[in-house]
Amino acid sequence: MRFKLYLEIVSLISEACASTGIIYATNFHAMKPLIDFGSDEQKRRFLPAIASGGLASLAITEPSAGSDATGMSTRFTPDGDEIEINGAKSFITSGDVADRILLFGKWSEIEDGKEAISVLVLEKNAKGFEVIGREKKLGHNASSTCAIGFDSVRVPRANLLGQPGDGLSILLASLNSSRPSIAAHARGIARAALKDMVDYGNERAQSGKRILEFQGNQFTLADLAGELAMVERFIDYVADLIDDGATDFGLEASLAKLRASDLAMKMSIECVQFHGGYGYCKEYRAERLMRDAKITQIWEGTNQVHRQLIGRSFLQK
Repeated sequence: MRFKLYLEIVSLISEACASTGIIYATNFHAMKPLIDFGSDEQKRRFLPAIASGGLASLAITEPSAGSDATGMSTRFTPDGDEIEINGAKSFITSGDVADRILLFGKWSEIEDGKEAISVLVLEKNAKGFEVIGREKKLGHNASSTCAIGFDSVRVPRANLLGQPGDGLSILLASLNSSRPSIAAHARGIARAALKDMVDYGNERAQSGKRILEFQGNQFTLADLAGELAMVERFIDYVADLIDDGATDFGLEASLAKLRASDLAMKMSIECVQFHGGYGYCKEYRAERLMRDAKITQIWEGTNQVHRQLIGRSFLQK
């Protein structure tokens, strides 16, 4: 599948239901490194369950390692033909229902923290695996988000992707492609908000006029439609870079994620306002769009982190 098509699918699903969109996207990003870096034997073992309808999860974040994922402390200790896993992860999408978890941790025999990062595939129902808790969230309530723990979990060494210490390069490749995915997710929410504003503005009347006949509301929609058009095109540009084989697109990915998520939040807030009192009620989906939009500014690196990454790129060496 071309990446541009994948991003459009994420947007279309998220426009209808952001929770379903992130479940779909998480499946993709949890298994894409296995497809790209796994052996043929690993693909034969792990992918059929996903192809037949199973769920996958990507486990990076920890209580003390959020936007700086390299601060993780989950530990992989080799023991003959097995690896023992100890540690915990937080804010893991589908962590309680996943059939396969792409799990990042640090190899115990490598001292340097970044060089120790490694990655393996954890299968469902492994002994010592625990769902510690499920988050009660502002939005995306049809998608589970969990804290998970590993107490001397043992997996075959054959579950390790690549070699010990290969995890950082795999992690960065995963994040660079998942950030445009969050941009596409936010784009879907923004599309939904704009459509709802147009529909409601043409139906709802006040003072004998449809509310979209008021010039102030027309100006609001004109500005938002223009911003969405620019975001649409830039996401497509980033997708074309990736489809054309670019390997250095981290800044473009950060910019796409930053602008799309900020617009989704702005658009959804305006959507609630456009609906007046009804926008604050569950009768319309405006309030859900606003709740769902907020997380896009936070996950896969907060927008403050992305602004720092983009701004730092202008420093002359």
